[in-house]
Amino acid sequence: MSKGVLAIAEQVEGQFRKITYEAISEGRRIADDLGCALSVAVLGSDIKKAAESLGSYGADSILVADAPELEEYMTDTYTHTIAGIVNDKKFSVIILGASSRGKDLAARLSARLNAPLAMDCVAVRLDQGKLVATRPMYGGKILSEIIFEKEPQIVAIRPNSVDIAESPRAGTVEDIPVAKGKGDLVFVEKKLDTGKLELTEADVVVSGGRGMGGPDFSVIEELADLLEGAVGASRSAVDDGWRPFSDQVGQTGKVVSPNLYIACGISGAIQHVSGITSSKVIVAINKDPEAPIFAKADYGIVGDVFELIPLVTEEIKKIKGA
Repeated sequence: MSKGVLAIAEQVEGQFRKITYEAISEGRRIADDLGCALSVAVLGSDIKKAAESLGSYGADSILVADAPELEEYMTDTYTHTIAGIVNDKKFSVIILGASSRGKDLAARLSARLNAPLAMDCVAVRLDQGKLVATRPMYGGKILSEIIFEKEPQIVAIRPNSVDIAESPRAGTVEDIPVAKGKGDLVFVEKKLDTGKLELTEADVVVSGGRGMGGPDFSVIEELADLLEGAVGASRSAVDDGWRPFSDQVGQTGKVVSPNLYIACGISGAIQHVSGITSSKVIVAINKDPEAPIFAKADYGIVGDVFELIPLVTEEIKKIKGA
């Protein structure tokens, strides 16, 4: 297995998402273990100049498909173009982020290329010449190891699960033709929450549950803003209309892997816990000392969220001199 590794970049409005650098960094480590080159596929419109920077993170070559029809992510066009790159260059390993877009693209590429896929992986290694991917199963209760038997091998890594490392390489840019393919999908419109940090990429997530008692999340919004983090919510808070679905964390929402996860007024149902198991540190605040969330937390505080969070916020302000 030495035909090269391909990392797929993800960008929005011409800006690369954090998961792009994670995928490239992990791709660099895999390529070094295999003793082969790392290429990065970049698709978009007027994206070539931004793509040149990816050599700093380990890209030997940067394959750029730059065209107006690639300005917005459309599954058909992206799948056709990337599949064409893989078939032409004969890559052994394809790595990308398991974001909402990445999961969609990875599944389509797997079907198109008849290639094995390991989704939502938290670690990748080489064992006796074979690629082994580790991924959580059963709500994070166990870790399974997947061994690939054929090529190309597709790995979608969970955001925030691997380290970003700068490893300057040549980063030679090569233009790639766009393969439009035949599809019935038509782009209609896009609405972005401007200035809002994406939950899956946040280093700090502060979430509220039914214990918030209503839609007033201002205390945790202030804390999240102070910590430069994102605000999440449990399913019950979303079902009650207190927060949008885009904020939902858990089995039926988003899986997060922050360095710090603060659960406020969240009981700790398995559906929620399954979405936070990869967090480095979990802090739980709940009035019920018997709440299941305490069994999963590294630190627990029994008390009222609306009394404790303002105290925590003030102490952090003092430390930061804010």
